[in-house]
Amino acid sequence: MKANYQKYILNFKRPSETSRGILNIKETWFLVLEQDGKIGIGECGLLRGLSADDRPDYEEKLQWTCQNIHLGKDQLWEALLEFPSIQFGVEIAFQSLASETPFLLFPSSFTEGKKNMEINGLVWMGEAEFMKQQIEEKLAQGFHCIKLKIGAIDFKKELDLLDSIRHNFDATTIEIRVDANGAFTELEALDKLNQLSGYKLHSIEQPIAKNHTDSMSELCKNTPIPIALDEELIGIFSYTEKEALLTKIKPQYIILKPSFVGGFRGTKEWIDLAEKHQIGWWITSALESNVGLNAIAQWTFLQQNSMPQGLGTGGLYSNNFECPLDVKNGQLTHNLELDWKVELDTINY
Repeated sequence: MKANYQKYILNFKRPSETSRGILNIKETWFLVLEQDGKIGIGECGLLRGLSADDRPDYEEKLQWTCQNIHLGKDQLWEALLEFPSIQFGVEIAFQSLASETPFLLFPSSFTEGKKNMEINGLVWMGEAEFMKQQIEEKLAQGFHCIKLKIGAIDFKKELDLLDSIRHNFDATTIEIRVDANGAFTELEALDKLNQLSGYKLHSIEQPIAKNHTDSMSELCKNTPIPIALDEELIGIFSYTEKEALLTKIKPQYIILKPSFVGGFRGTKEWIDLAEKHQIGWWITSALESNVGLNAIAQWTFLQQNSMPQGLGTGGLYSNNFECPLDVKNGQLTHNLELDWKVELDTINY
């Protein structure tokens, strides 16, 4: 078996703002395996400034992975514990190599085009008018669940946006999730949650920054809105540490990004613990290309979680890869009339 890797820069169609700054490009890495005339391709979905494995030795670890590919998927997963995005890429690459075609990883009624998955429509931060425009677009596109990133503009303007939605759509018609990306201070968080509670929100992601577990635990105990942990899970590697975090904070939900939490094996550990402790969960992509999104979508379908998932990021880039994933009426579909087109230095498929 031969293995190599390639860096690839994804270009945003328009700058995308979060509470941590503005994104213009997204760096990703592809792991390509070759054996007996077949190829397998996996994506190592690194997000600079957020991923636990955003480290100076990242490329060195990719080189090591390729040199030691003979160890196999399971042994490599153990050896790459502190590099969750590479764990993810290795899992996909081996599954891709073993599959009938490189991108049909987990056959199901989803990949057969018979069933779809409901997803949330993502509304990016920006000026109030831009956010309002996005909301109107998502509603027109048939989404029944929208997710607003908040924390970048004046809080009153954000409340006004929520008010405008609720003025036209009640909670049974449109589910609203908000994501603060840790933007609230510990002192103001509960007051802001109380103000948000009037808009019948489904949940709020990461109201305060990670690593303030005492404050987050207190918030989850007193919150008027269900709290979902997101960034809080990043960098928690062992099963024991995962369970300790959940039993201390006791969140209402956790949000799982396979690129950030050790691929599918790491995600499944979190799911098992969440269900053990009666905590809800859903799965979200993390700005991967369509290669990574495809793998996450196919695996997520098999988990049979009926909640809207966070899998709608494929259209953000100007140089993403053509693929069968399609969004129709707020659902992610596998459109059998569309095909893959992936061109890299190491692969042309």
